[in-house]
Amino acid sequence: MTIELDDHAVRILTAPVFGHLATVRPAGDVQVNPMWFELDAAAGVIRFTHTTKRAKFRNLQANPHMTLEALDPENPLRYVEVRGRLAEVIPDPEGAFYVRLGQRYGNAEQEAPADKADRVILVMAIEKVHGR
Repeated sequence: MTIELDDHAVRILTAPVFGHLATVRPAGDVQVNPMWFELDAAAGVIRFTHTTKRAKFRNLQANPHMTLEALDPENPLRYVEVRGRLAEVIPDPEGAFYVRLGQRYGNAEQEAPADKADRVILVMAIEKVHGR
């Protein structure tokens, strides 16, 4: 099932703004970090670049629930919140998606990171969208 995104959500999620991605730690508390992301509205997913060596990756392996919040670049009192689950982890050992996101966020000369061998694409299936 694909969630319908309204114009407000699409406008924010396609702007090159940082999102704040929340996952649940093993003890039940929440971890939130700023993240680059890319919306694929047609597929009903959001993709993130990450590594297999960090806590957020381990959090998602234990509990696939995740929430992304992004602020409207024109008015930080407006936002979109997207709730979903980790649907897929795609290996990205060359860091190609990291490069693509770096370019999306304004760095035309973005290169693959030093940790590219551990890079993966986290695919979030969108389940609910809220915002104002």
